[in-house]
Amino acid sequence: MLKKAMIMAAGVGSRLEPLSSVIPKPLVPLANTPTMDILVKHLKSFGIKDVIANTYYKAEYIQNHYKENNFGMNFQFIKETELSGTAGGVKKCQFFFNEGEDFIVMSGDGLTDVDIEKAYYSHKKSNSIATIITKEVEHKEVSKYGIIVTDKNGFVESFQEKPSISEAKSNLANTGIYIFNYTIFSFIPQNAFYDFAKNVFPAILSSGIKINTYTHTGYWSDIGSLEQYRESNRDIVNRKISSFYPQIIESINGKYVCGKDTKIGENTSFHGENIVGKNCTIGKNCKIINSILWDNILIKNNITIENSIILPNITLNESIQDKILSSNDAVNSAKISV
Repeated sequence: MLKKAMIMAAGVGSRLEPLSSVIPKPLVPLANTPTMDILVKHLKSFGIKDVIANTYYKAEYIQNHYKENNFGMNFQFIKETELSGTAGGVKKCQFFFNEGEDFIVMSGDGLTDVDIEKAYYSHKKSNSIATIITKEVEHKEVSKYGIIVTDKNGFVESFQEKPSISEAKSNLANTGIYIFNYTIFSFIPQNAFYDFAKNVFPAILSSGIKINTYTHTGYWSDIGSLEQYRESNRDIVNRKISSFYPQIIESINGKYVCGKDTKIGENTSFHGENIVGKNCTIGKNCKIINSILWDNILIKNNITIENSIILPNITLNESIQDKILSSNDAVNSAKISV
């Protein structure tokens, strides 16, 4: 099996603001667990214990987090002084891998239950230097993704970057999960901004070398936008991902994940799918509807929170709908009787 992995964790995550202004995108919590923690535990479940990650934005957050929580893994990090693209970031980690070795590359902000063993078997069987893990998406969604066109044997014929529905030749999305042989580094120059989809893969095809694909039939989500972030949390609550099982509390009107040391007042109800972080206090007669509450939040009595995200250390004394509240929105710090 594979022994080593590289996690791409350098992105700024501007489309996730204001969430990413508080914490780097790989550590943004899904059901109270940092996204990259879910990924790391998934890698470990397949016997991978040696991991390197490239960092850039809020790099010290990521490095400090894994110094304290290594999950029995061997972590190394590089800190980029300027972003160098997906392939450029992997190139800077070349020293971590051995000649002739195969390794997996995953995005630190992705959520998936991909069967790494089956993907690796496909990679070895193909004798390719690169295998792209793909996922079928609905045809109406193809314009959101990099689309891959394959032949009948699953080898790449061409790429389409976010094609229109009418122009799309396939509905196979590039998940950004790759299995490479060490040979891949010969296609990536030193100290250059280089991208896999735009630069490396076209160069490989032009040289006459085949690129393999493995189609993942389970769950995959790219946590790249606020709406995708909400949807991924809903999917977790609805048990759509097989590799991550937080405790789900079911009520008459909905479901929710509840963090440690959180107190919930009398006659407070949950509707739809919700996440409540640790050390929260929710008052009496409140209604939480399809919302995500991070840690250390104080909700006064008789409050309705609907379709909203509340970031840490906020006190809320009025009802909200369709909002994202950051710490700058904190108001009254009065205690609530629960």
